Amino acid sequence: MSIQTISDVAALAASLSGEMKTAVIGADHTIDLLIAAALCGGHILLEDLPGSGKTTLAKAFAKVCGCQFQRIQCTPDLMPADLTGFQMLQKQSDGSNTMVFRQGPVFTNLLLADEINRMAPRTQAGLLECMAEQQVSSDGTSYPLLQPFWVIATQNPIELQGTFPLPEAQLDRFLMRLKMGKPQREQERFILESRQLCDPLAALKTITNADDFIAAQVLIRQVHTSGEVLDYLLNLAETTRSHPRIRYGLSTRAVLAVRHSAQAFAAMHGRDYLLPDDIKAVFPAVCTHRLHVSSHSMNDTHAAEQIIQELLHTVEVPK
Repeated sequence: MSIQTISDVAALAASLSGEMKTAVIGADHTIDLLIAAALCGGHILLEDLPGSGKTTLAKAFAKVCGCQFQRIQCTPDLMPADLTGFQMLQKQSDGSNTMVFRQGPVFTNLLLADEINRMAPRTQAGLLECMAEQQVSSDGTSYPLLQPFWVIATQNPIELQGTFPLPEAQLDRFLMRLKMGKPQREQERFILESRQLCDPLAALKTITNADDFIAAQVLIRQVHTSGEVLDYLLNLAETTRSHPRIRYGLSTRAVLAVRHSAQAFAAMHGRDYLLPDDIKAVFPAVCTHRLHVSSHSMNDTHAAEQIIQELLHTVEVPK
């Protein structure tokens, strides 16, 4: 598939979404937001209870996107070098020894970090440079990662035993935090019947490749944003900064993340211009994990979700 216009981006997104929804049932909106984040080149944090389909969704995306894929199972004893790579002594044919860099699993297009909050904090921090700068530095040398590069991390809720909450700097590197939700009864029955004899991931087809994604990422930057829509986004951001229940509102980087995600969402629907509805569609996924509410309870995430819904209903939408 050659990606040359916004219509091509919409067709690509529709094909990816349709194929993934044959294997991941009951998470249609999550799939669409994941594709939007991927089209931005953004990293995704999938958070939900064990058994909700987080790993299945990540594997489904890996298969349909046709890019190189690596998975790491996060454990407390995992070291940063286990992710990024390390220098090792290697004997040459002439008998001399030299230090060479052995690449870690981050040298791929799509890295699935399964149960990332079971990694120790120092290992979580080992992903920061990879996610922010698309490179690994070792012994004074920087090694660029493959393009495109995404991290899809799964996470169980932090109130479960044996987990380490992600630090704020790490959370901010994720473009979106998504939840799987629960399938309806009919959908769950279909899952039970369809998986009795086969794995639905095995039937998935490869839709695209890395070059198509890179071309799409360039095109969505061209989606036009009017002054009225920009003002609407800025009004939302300013309201988070003055809200009495929020300690720290959205940063400028978060506002840019919302705009970029909304551009991808608009392109997925075949438009080369933004609507306020595009902002509304991506705002909760991009902003919930970036808001710091006043309370220190275990329900801070739920409180942030409620505040965001309140803002989307109260901030005036341009006509």
